[in-house]
Amino acid sequence: MVRSILLRGFDQEMANKIGEHMEEHGVKFIREFVPTKVERIEEGTPGKLKVIAQSTDGREIIEGEYNTVLLAVGRDACTRTIGLDKVGVKINERSGKIPVSDEEQTNVPYIYAIGDVLEGKLELTPVAIQAGRLLARRLYAGATLKCDYVNVPTTVFTPLEYGACGFSEETALEKFGEENIEVYHSYFWPLEWTVPSRDNNKCYAKIICNIQDNERVIGFHVLGPNAGEVTQGFSAAIKCGLTKAQLDNTIGIHPVCAEVSTSTLTLPSLHYAHFVSQPCILGSPGKMLEIFE
Repeated sequence: MVRSILLRGFDQEMANKIGEHMEEHGVKFIREFVPTKVERIEEGTPGKLKVIAQSTDGREIIEGEYNTVLLAVGRDACTRTIGLDKVGVKINERSGKIPVSDEEQTNVPYIYAIGDVLEGKLELTPVAIQAGRLLARRLYAGATLKCDYVNVPTTVFTPLEYGACGFSEETALEKFGEENIEVYHSYFWPLEWTVPSRDNNKCYAKIICNIQDNERVIGFHVLGPNAGEVTQGFSAAIKCGLTKAQLDNTIGIHPVCAEVSTSTLTLPSLHYAHFVSQPCILGSPGKMLEIFE
């Protein structure tokens, strides 16, 4: 059951491709509904639960019976009961998150905050560790380096793994303007998928470039096997100012998934004009699906 969109905060084209892949493999999404009540209607292990849900526009109510209900509510910042109000630290009253400067400084100059309690920052353990290290060095070792909250590599371990670093396409359009970004993309077919003839045109990669900055790569997204392993290496290059020309001049290792990020990303997809790499026909007794440009 999805209240609004899949993977909020991530590139929505990639999120939708993940959703499509999961639906094709038997996962059913109930979109734009929220649960309002869960009732146990049968004891035992696993037992049976009835879930009542309402559409987000309030017009429809549905119910269903399930053996297991997992409620993914996200993280809650437990900042309201630790005495921050007594020392004057401001928090977001709705979320409990703490607004800070680019040096993790709260509105009280001698109080700092790091990690998942920060407002508008990624809730990732490696980010909190890095921010803490850099803060300690600035406070006690005379360093000046600040934590980079933009070029953060991360991976969503969905059945079709998704790795990302930098801006999503939506965020890049909002920040830089449509006329100032270019998006290059390509589908690819992993070697390990060829022998069992698994779906082609499912694995996908794209980079988002800032035209005004020598086509510097400001967003990297890959969907496929070992996407996290691929993303980790490219994230270092992005922090070093990687450009599209440098990617084009990089010799790929054949045949690996990361090869798609070199000279094969040549099709501009601005204005969401996407292409498949080649026609593909998938067949089974009594059913055939054609996928083509």
